[in-house]
Amino acid sequence: MTEVAIVLVLVFVALLLSNVPIGVAIGTASLAAVFANGGMASSETIVADRMVNGVSSFSLLAIPFFVLSGILMGRGGMARRLIDFANALVGRYPGGLSYVNTLTCMMFGSISGSATAAVSSVGGFMLPEMTRNGYDRDFSVAVTTAAATTGLIIPPSNIMIVYAVACGSVSIAAIFIAGVIPGIVMGLCIMAVCLIHAIRKGDKGGAKCSRRQVWTAFRRAFLSLFLMVVIIGGILGGIFTATEAAAVAVAYSLILAMAVYREVKWRDLPDILRQTGVTTAVVMLLIAVSSSMSWIMTIANIPQTISSALVAVSENRFVLLLIINLLLLAVGTFMDMTPAVLIFTPIFLPVARQLGMSDIQFGIMMIANLCIGLCTPPVGSCLFLGCGIGKTSIANVTKPMIPFFIAMIVAVLLITFIPALSMWLPGIAGLLK
Repeated sequence: MTEVAIVLVLVFVALLLSNVPIGVAIGTASLAAVFANGGMASSETIVADRMVNGVSSFSLLAIPFFVLSGILMGRGGMARRLIDFANALVGRYPGGLSYVNTLTCMMFGSISGSATAAVSSVGGFMLPEMTRNGYDRDFSVAVTTAAATTGLIIPPSNIMIVYAVACGSVSIAAIFIAGVIPGIVMGLCIMAVCLIHAIRKGDKGGAKCSRRQVWTAFRRAFLSLFLMVVIIGGILGGIFTATEAAAVAVAYSLILAMAVYREVKWRDLPDILRQTGVTTAVVMLLIAVSSSMSWIMTIANIPQTISSALVAVSENRFVLLLIINLLLLAVGTFMDMTPAVLIFTPIFLPVARQLGMSDIQFGIMMIANLCIGLCTPPVGSCLFLGCGIGKTSIANVTKPMIPFFIAMIVAVLLITFIPALSMWLPGIAGLLK
């Protein structure tokens, strides 16, 4: 390993262990690695130049729009309508409210593209409701935390846009549609844990809803659900690009929240726009510094070195894919999803290609792995937010989270070893090259 690579890794790890913010750690490590190479031209400006180039992508314009639409949905009363619809569908079964929680997180996460928005919007109502109905508070928090991550796999998803940019060979439309079935599989695995918990606790379920009640709940939730149809249908139909779809999502959400549901007022918009700006700035900073680190890693031949080392470990495809999954799980526990995707895509993607895995399937597998990291300390944003809303501690939630970790890992393995889960829909949609 070259001197540049050694400096990059040592500085990055040292800063992480010192609790330095991940964006600062990545940027500082990149700068240190550049200065370690005395022969690199214009070393004082090259990191800044790579940071600017990293965010100079038309596709990334979709991120602030999707962030804004997600915030509008969270404040616009959509979560409550989705909860009522989910309750009408599955509330009558044993463990019904845990299914309602999971299904609502899947629906809300898919239309907002944000796991934390799903935790705050859905959890804010479902956690007190489950507690009033006799569910253990810590179990309820675990359900919400795990289920919220499905929204990053079911489109639209900001992290899918980041992966498409990092990969360079995958269209956003293809990665979007590829995530539908894997996201549902993840949700079903989480529901399986809820079923086992309900059987053990002897839960009898809630009252059965009539067809009329189901229809009424669906009609109230229809406009919220229709947003996903507009976005995915518009992209697949060639009506607009993913970036244009994000702008359409903002307009649709704004009309729904202000004119139809009337839960967002004009006086709320400055705060909503401020929150959007802050969130977008954080994401773009992470993308910028991660792009500079990815470039330096390429210069230092780190991806090639790691790829060669992995292939040298074993020639067994099954073993190598398991190793990649374990490494991604480890990465997800201490690194935010955005820099993790940008940094580790060029490292592991060449190995996955050698093993016959498509770029699309690898992207879904990587995102599914990193979603688990949102539920684990020290950077598990969904876990911290869920514990805050549920007024409990991470220590108390850890035990009920374990079955959900297992369920999510099972889902990841299914995604890894059954290519059709990711590739079937893009194939029939004609999105595979």
